[in-house]
Amino acid sequence: MPRGQGRVDAPRRGAAGGAKGGRGVTAAHGERLGAGELGAELGAKATLVQFSSAFCQPCRATRRVLADVAAMVPGVAHVEIDAEGALDLVRALRVDSTPTVLVLDADGRVVRRAAGQPRKADVIAALGAAV
Repeated sequence: MPRGQGRVDAPRRGAAGGAKGGRGVTAAHGERLGAGELGAELGAKATLVQFSSAFCQPCRATRRVLADVAAMVPGVAHVEIDAEGALDLVRALRVDSTPTVLVLDADGRVVRRAAGQPRKADVIAALGAAV
């Protein structure tokens, strides 16, 4: 994989809060997030959740990629969360770096996770697990 490219992984079964693996951290299988945790409504089909920080250059590029995909695929929402402003959620989900992207299904279950800047094609492919 080219340097700087995010890898999208399926959730691994494990202890609550997930287990470390590869470049990213993997959420526990079936973990759910809702509008209360996200501060926004879930998409009808899927939600792309991005954890960002203010001075993160790859976060800006990731924002553009996810916004493009959400605009292109009906029923998909993009929610960006400031990691510094949501430390409890960051800790609960074991977000270790920004950008971190979670792909949620329509029920808010985490079905994919990526650390680093993802490619548009990888995001679209990961949506296949959510819809």
